[in-house]
Amino acid sequence: MKKFVNDPQQFVPEMLKGLALANPDTLRYVPEYNLIMRSSGPRDDKVSIIQGSGSGHEPAHVMAVGPGMLDAACPGDVFAAPPMDYVYETTKLLNSEKGVLLLVNNYTGDRMAFDMAQEMSLADGVNVKTLFIDDDVAVKDSTWTVGRRGVAGNFFVIKAVGAASEAGADLDELMRIGEKVVSVTRSMGLALTACTPPAKGSPLFELGDDEIEIGVGIHGEPGRRRAKIVPANELVDILLEPIVADLPYASGDRVALMVNGLGGTPISELYLVYGIAHEKLAAQGITVARSYVGEYCTSLDMAGASITLVKLDDEIEELLAAPAEIGTRIF
Repeated sequence: MKKFVNDPQQFVPEMLKGLALANPDTLRYVPEYNLIMRSSGPRDDKVSIIQGSGSGHEPAHVMAVGPGMLDAACPGDVFAAPPMDYVYETTKLLNSEKGVLLLVNNYTGDRMAFDMAQEMSLADGVNVKTLFIDDDVAVKDSTWTVGRRGVAGNFFVIKAVGAASEAGADLDELMRIGEKVVSVTRSMGLALTACTPPAKGSPLFELGDDEIEIGVGIHGEPGRRRAKIVPANELVDILLEPIVADLPYASGDRVALMVNGLGGTPISELYLVYGIAHEKLAAQGITVARSYVGEYCTSLDMAGASITLVKLDDEIEELLAAPAEIGTRIF
């Protein structure tokens, strides 16, 4: 393994410290809870929005903190849910008069940590609700999840509820909006190579030189099947067809299309995938109204990509178009 790393156990704290030092005017780091929060928060005129999950998926979620997006993120170690007390303490620190919304990707460890933190926060008098995100169509269940996994589609939820929160929406309204976005968002990914967690020091799984993992999870969990590599047009079909069929999306729909890199794929390849997907959707009468290409929810250094579709209506499209800034200024 060749990585910029000292002690693997300190990989996340050192990364978070660097993130805060690079953005001192916008971000605050609370090392006791792996917490990255807005330097200006919390605010009593808006609901505080918090996301967690494991590290290793950057820019999710610590790099999505800022106006119109998250108020804070408290990640766990690489590919590990945050400890319950991190979520609990973060919820108390970010408590506002309008309440707190917890966003949770649907993995067993994350659900347990956030459910327990919510229960304890409610006992303390915090007005807090939890929204689960489960956009991955690849599998119904896996070792890591109860139901479908939450993957790159979480960024659309963050953006929508973040915009609504900035506009003054209350907690119940944010839950309605978030659930609505989740209900029309679907994703699926594939891996060309495995990823290497710093603490493991070797690839998380083995793929042959001519193999791909179809429906892989963002922690390297197995997907639908393993297959031989095929040309890009066929790879896009493998991802897009199950997504379109799942909702289903249909002729006449307007959608947001995201092509998300998993950490080790050149941006040129992501745009190639986007172009193919855009044309295939157009051939089905599906209009791409908003486009997203880049790394949003990665898996360390895994080569591969995921595709996400969101069915748009006037409300969702307006929320996605609302102004937003993030502390790292990379978007």
